[in-house]
Amino acid sequence: MKGLLAKFKAGLQKTHSKLVHEIKRVLSRSPRLDATTLEELEQALLAADFGVATTREILEAVRRAYETQGPAGLDVAAIAEREVARILTNPRNGLRKAAHMTTVVSLVGVNGTGKTTTAAKLAHAVRQQGHSALLAACDTFRAAAIEQLKLWGQRLGVEVISGAYGADPAAVAHDAVASARARGIDYVFLDTAGRLHTKYNLMQELQKVHRVVGKQIPGAPHEVLLVVDAPTGMNALQQAREFHKAVPLTGLIVTKLDGTSKGGMVVAIQRELGVPVKFIGLGEQPDDLQPFDPEQFAKALFAE
Repeated sequence: MKGLLAKFKAGLQKTHSKLVHEIKRVLSRSPRLDATTLEELEQALLAADFGVATTREILEAVRRAYETQGPAGLDVAAIAEREVARILTNPRNGLRKAAHMTTVVSLVGVNGTGKTTTAAKLAHAVRQQGHSALLAACDTFRAAAIEQLKLWGQRLGVEVISGAYGADPAAVAHDAVASARARGIDYVFLDTAGRLHTKYNLMQELQKVHRVVGKQIPGAPHEVLLVVDAPTGMNALQQAREFHKAVPLTGLIVTKLDGTSKGGMVVAIQRELGVPVKFIGLGEQPDDLQPFDPEQFAKALFAE
C-alpha cells in the first residue's frame, strides 16, 4: 500500500502542491473561519476542479468542525481528505470479471485521451493477475491506431485481432469476441475509435458495436470504461455526461493525472454521475496504470 501511495503522490504532485499551498496561505492569514476565509478556500477547491457539489460538502464539513472545536484543532486538509475518500468510495471501483465466461471490456472516449495505450495497459494488468487477454483493434478509422495496438501487443505478448483500415468496427469486435470465447480467454479489450460526444452518428456506431458483442455473450460488454484526459479538467465532465447517455458507463479511467493541477475533476465526475473511477494513469509505462484506491488518492491530494 505504501508503494501505491508513493505512486499516487508522485502522479498527483502538481495538484497537491498547488492545493495544499493555497489552503495554507488562506489559513495563515487568519485563524478565524469567516466569510472571506471560506470564500478563498472555495476558490482553491474550485481551481483544482473539484466541482461545486464536492466543494460545498468539504466546506460544510470544515464549518461543522470549526463550530465544534474552534480554530485550535482545525485541520482543513485532513477534513477535505476524509470527505474526498468518502465521496469516492464505491463497491464497484474494481474491474469486473464475468463468471464462467469471457469478460468484454469496451474502452470509449474522445480522440487523444489515450484509449489505445490504456487498452494495452489493462491487458497487461489482468495478465499480471494470472488472466488471459486479447485486444481488439476496433478503431478502424485510423490506420495508425491499428498499428499502435499491434505494437503494444508485440511488446506485451498479447494477441491483437484487427481488420483492414476502414473495416466495420462491429465486425472486428465480433471476430475478437468469437475467438476469445472459442479459446476460453478471460478478457477481451475493445479499443474503439475516438469520437466527439456530440456526434450522433458516431455514437450510433458505438451502440452497434455493443449490440453485436451483446448478441454473442449475454450482458456484454460487461464494462464500458470512459477514458478521460485529466488536463481537460471539467470538460471531461461534459464528455462523461454525453457518453453516459449514449452507452451507459460502468467506470472511468483517468489518464495524464501526472501532468495537471486539476486532479479534483476525478471527484467531480464520480460525484455527479455516480460512475466509479476504476484506474488512473500516472505515466507512460505499462505498470503506470494504477487500480483506483479512494483513500490513497485522497491522501495523495491533501496529506503532507
